[in-house]
Amino acid sequence: MTDAATPAFKRILLKLSGEALMGSLDYGTDPERLQAVAAQVKAIHDRGVEVAIVVGAGNIYRGMTGAAAGMDRATADYMGMLATVLNALPLQDALEKLGIHVRVVSAITIAEVAEPYLRRRAMRHLEKHRVVIFAAGTGNPFFTTDTAAALRAREMHADALLMAKNGVEGVYSGDPRTDPDATFIPEISHMEALQRGLKVMDATALTICMEQRLPIHVFNMDDESNIDRIVCGERVGTLVATEG
Repeated sequence: MTDAATPAFKRILLKLSGEALMGSLDYGTDPERLQAVAAQVKAIHDRGVEVAIVVGAGNIYRGMTGAAAGMDRATADYMGMLATVLNALPLQDALEKLGIHVRVVSAITIAEVAEPYLRRRAMRHLEKHRVVIFAAGTGNPFFTTDTAAALRAREMHADALLMAKNGVEGVYSGDPRTDPDATFIPEISHMEALQRGLKVMDATALTICMEQRLPIHVFNMDDESNIDRIVCGERVGTLVATEG
């Protein structure tokens, strides 16, 4: 990593899972982890890169868990959307303490704490070099925050989607935590990832990226230099892309 390196991207969208903010806790948000994530975002923001972020909520509430327990799936998913707001607000606070201007934009109306999602306004925030945190997923049940990340990345005309993973270096042929024969895949096409059912992101999100030829960089969030290295053009983790 070189301080003088020229960014390879003008605008990126970073997908953060709720677990990325959990640190060593069993649930909730770890303040130290939050500060570390904010510092990584600041590093690329200081390079002049426009940064949009989509946050998940696995550290607080996972909609499918409620649905599996007998709750109506739509109700459970709306609860999950609200939980993403609970992650967006402390992330906003951590970034603002580093001197970055931030806007939380919600797909469901919570006027007291977040702006409603308007595409052109969100793009204007990015053009003014504000970090935009997208909360509440797509605003619709039955869609994941992965799908929200793919959708917002295309709406914002992002050059790349950065998928942060916890404890793994990228995409593998199987789950490296349970499969000792799982092998690391440095590069793969969207179509092959879909056909092989690899855990890059959910199928709907991956299809959106494939149709729009949006490259996905899947990397280990535990290495605090990885986001900056990707932005500077280094090959880190797995690249999911379609030729041409």
